[in-house]
Amino acid sequence: MGERRSLASHYSFVSKVVEKVVDARIAEHVNRHQLLPVFQSAYRPHHSTETAVACILNDMIGVLDQGQVGALMLLDLSAAFDTVDHDILTSVLRRRFGVDGPALDWLSDFLSGRSQVVRVGTSESDAATLHFGVPQGSVLGPKRFLEYAEDVSLILNRLRYHMFADDMQGFKHGRPDNVPEIVSALEDCATDVSAWCAAKRLQLNAEKTEVLWFSAQQQTCARFRQMLAAFVSALQWSRQ
Repeated sequence: MGERRSLASHYSFVSKVVEKVVDARIAEHVNRHQLLPVFQSAYRPHHSTETAVACILNDMIGVLDQGQVGALMLLDLSAAFDTVDHDILTSVLRRRFGVDGPALDWLSDFLSGRSQVVRVGTSESDAATLHFGVPQGSVLGPKRFLEYAEDVSLILNRLRYHMFADDMQGFKHGRPDNVPEIVSALEDCATDVSAWCAAKRLQLNAEKTEVLWFSAQQQTCARFRQMLAAFVSALQWSRQ
């Protein structure tokens, strides 16, 4: 079995200090101009998995209190941080985040010039240049994924949604007689997210794609379950 490890632990002290300074400047710029989606909870002050779960749970409880039905679509990306296209990322930083000039050149240099090898036992492959992925374990790497995936919120905002890094949740609710419309809205959103992933060189993980339904009415639940089962089955089949 091949050995894979992050080189973050081998970064010099000076390198990590510089990364923190650059990250603080980018964060200040992003926060001042409110460039990230409000409902993205990863790697941000006063945001966490707890705030994401609390928001979703509050929405679900509110739906049940109103006597309505709802569905929560859970979308997960496969190896998202490892498939970030460097050219697309620099384009996103320039067009959507206003990073340009020497700052963009520095970030481009930070991403480029990296390589990886595969080691099996005592054997080791030749080094291969990496054109994709952000260095996990670094200060700057994981946070750049938030900018890379920021525009998926333009698709998800047709639903009530929440994100935590590469995990996305879309939520739709309505009256019991609106079940077909709810399922249709989830289908359309999932289709558009899949097309967005293709454009960004990302891949939905069909095995971790789930839809949770909830209703206080047993008859509606049975109908909802049947329609959503067909939807999830079709979604997973389309990823084969």
